[in-house]
Order: sequence, then C-alpha cells, then structure tokens
Amino acid sequence: MTDHKATPSPAPRRRRGPAHASARRRGKGPLWGGLAAMTVLGVAGFAAVGWTPPAKKDVRAGSGSTEQAAPAPDKTGEEAEPSPDRSTRRPGSSAKPSSGSSGSPGSSGSSSPSASSSGSSRAGITIPATGPGTFVTASGGSDTVGTGKKWRYRVEVETGLALSVPDVAEEVESILADPRGWTANGTSAFQRVSSGATDFVVKVATPGTVDKICAQGGLDTHGDYNCNVNSNVMVNLERWELATPVYAKDVPSYRALIINHEVGHFLGHNHVGCPGAGKPAPAMMQQIKGMNGCVPNVWPYDADGNVITGPAVP
Repeated sequence: MTDHKATPSPAPRRRRGPAHASARRRGKGPLWGGLAAMTVLGVAGFAAVGWTPPAKKDVRAGSGSTEQAAPAPDKTGEEAEPSPDRSTRRPGSSAKPSSGSSGSPGSSGSSSPSASSSGSSRAGITIPATGPGTFVTASGGSDTVGTGKKWRYRVEVETGLALSVPDVAEEVESILADPRGWTANGTSAFQRVSSGATDFVVKVATPGTVDKICAQGGLDTHGDYNCNVNSNVMVNLERWELATPVYAKDVPSYRALIINHEVGHFLGHNHVGCPGAGKPAPAMMQQIKGMNGCVPNVWPYDADGNVITGPAVP
C-alpha cells in the first residue's frame, strides 16, 4: 500500500514515474504495537468486510485471447518505502525482476523442494525467511470476469512453500471476480491463464524473496509488506498466512485486501486515507498502519457499486 495521490476515476489509470512510497516507518516494534491496539476495533468491525472463503469449484483449462501484454506500469508498493540505496533511481525507469518458474505452465499441486528453514513461526505456522526465488505456476485458467479492458494474469507460488498452488489460484480468482472488486465500474475484466502473454503475475513468496523483487523497483518492504513492481504483484507469505492484528481472526478477508490493494496499484490507483470515523476503510488505504477510526473493509466498491474511497494521501 504505497504512498501516492489517489483520485478514483471511471477508467483505470496507468502510472509512470519513480516508485511511490509510504511514510517513513520508525521501526517494526512500534508499528505492530500500534496495530495490536487496533485489534478490538477490527473484531468489532468485521461485519463490514463481508467476505467468506470461496466454495470449491472446478478450474478449467484457459484458452484466453491472443492479445499481447500491455506495457507494465512503474513500480509501486504496499507499505514499502524507497530503499536508501535506490532513492536516486531515474524517474520512469522500470525494474525487470527475474522470476523464472520452476514448473512449466500446467504444473499443479504444492511446490516441492524445501525453502529456507530459518524464519518465523506464529500461530503454529512456520514462515521461512527466504526461498529459492523460483516459482510454480498454477495450472489451468478461468473465464473472463467483468467488462472493459481485459487483463490476463498468472498465479505463482514460490517453490518449496507448504501451500496448495491450485487453492491459491482459486482464491485469487474469487477475489478478482467478486462484484465489489475492480470489475464493479465496468472498465476492467480479468482472466487467469497459465501460459501465453500476461499483463501481471500474482506471486506468493517468502519475505526475503518479496524484498528482493520489490527492491528491484526501488522499494524497501522490510520483510513485512507486499508490493507491486511493474507486472509483479508480490504477496508476502507472512501476510498471506497471518494477516495483521486487525484481521487476525479473518485472514481470508486480509488476503482479499492484499490482492485488491496491489492490483489497484497496478491499475493506477493511489493511496487514500480514512474518510471518517466509523466509515469503511478504503481498499487503497494503508490499513496496516492503523485504521484511523475507519472500520475494516477490503473491497474497492460496496454492494451497490459505489466506490469506497477517502482523501488523497500526499
């Protein structure tokens, strides 16, 4: 959830320029301490989230269109701030992360080789600190959802993670297909594919691998955050598995927030703030830094198709 101005518009906007960044952090301890204080608010407000894990469904082989991938937007991130050693990056320059797949398109199942065992362990879930930097591509594909410009995407999971690759792909599909998501304004459509040209790739990876790829776009994700760098929507495994204190009892909703926020950056949307006490937090708000009076919400639009936004963040 990066720091730049957001002015929602009927059509997605592509952004160019240097990596946008969040406000400077003063250390990991105070951040999590502050978030823990918001847990009570988060639990009280989960009714506003309104998202339940998707029902299982068959995944069909995707035929897709033959359109070429559109030029990728410049690097953007979630809570990331510019890496000090990359702060002088030339405006408009683009990072081209190398992220080869260890499985050919059409591979499925959990990734197999073991990732680094040094990492964190909470709630009975071990989070490896880093992994090999190679990825398994989810097989099959989906129908096109939404109308307007079609964005083709892949879902990949870093090799060695104890995640079901098909399950991750299905969850991402369900999030992007939700009528409260980015298809609501009729200008964006999404189709998951496993081969051919793609516009963006959703990658779930260890904190160390996320840091490396995000850093190629000039972003410092501190081992904690997600980011969008060009065509890569990078999802930090720790956030995917454990969420944040506000969403600790509703991890699937936080996963929806990750995807909606970072894909929102890919589509050209900037950060906004809380619109007012008791109101739903916008999906483009950096909720991990505090709710500021807003109640939890993970969707860009409400059930009636109204955009959920707030004041632009300078």
